[in-house]
Amino acid sequence: MGKLYLVATPIGNLEDVSARALRVLQEAHMVACEDTRHTQLLLRRHEIRAKHLTSYNDFNHRKKVAELIGQLDRGWDVALVSDAGTPALSDPGEALVAAAIAAGHEVVPIPGPAAAIAALVASGLPTREFTFVGFLPKKSGARRKLLRRLLDEGRTAVLYESPYRVGDLLADLAAVEPGARVAVAREMTKVHEEMVRGTATDLASRYAAARPKGEVTVVIAPAREGETS
Repeated sequence: MGKLYLVATPIGNLEDVSARALRVLQEAHMVACEDTRHTQLLLRRHEIRAKHLTSYNDFNHRKKVAELIGQLDRGWDVALVSDAGTPALSDPGEALVAAAIAAGHEVVPIPGPAAAIAALVASGLPTREFTFVGFLPKKSGARRKLLRRLLDEGRTAVLYESPYRVGDLLADLAAVEPGARVAVAREMTKVHEEMVRGTATDLASRYAAARPKGEVTVVIAPAREGETS
């Protein structure tokens, strides 16, 4: 029976890929990609000629799961990659992993870059206990409710956000807990990488005036005792 490999790929800098990841991409019978064109750039950079590339993303994953399980059943090894970072983490790869396990296939993680972890460790905020929440709700009311719950739990929270909604997110956070500590990581590992740190109030003002460009990861921790406002 074939194995499903979850291969972490660079989140920006194409040098950030392990030798093991490259070997698996070279040897796999099929590579399932969020965007085949994007994955081809990585493969060409490392002179890898994949046997078969197929798309697997938000738009087609429901119908592609059965197809990929069929390939595993015939004995093919399938490597799953996302456009950036670790697949199956806040993306449709989760469904394929569950289906592969249910069908009795071995699932093998190939560790590597993850924007959430990179941002967390560079944020300067507590790392002993943290929560990863993916993307927050788009509506302000639901977003504020979840932010309040996360802050009440007392752990650091790591999340992804569209650059178009970062200002709204920080405004909601400032309304819920003005003194909450925040780090906004932008374009991690890329030429214009940036980490901006401050309170919710400070960063809400900053990003109300200027929307960030590129991929954004936000790290949030409760205000220090006595600094809730």
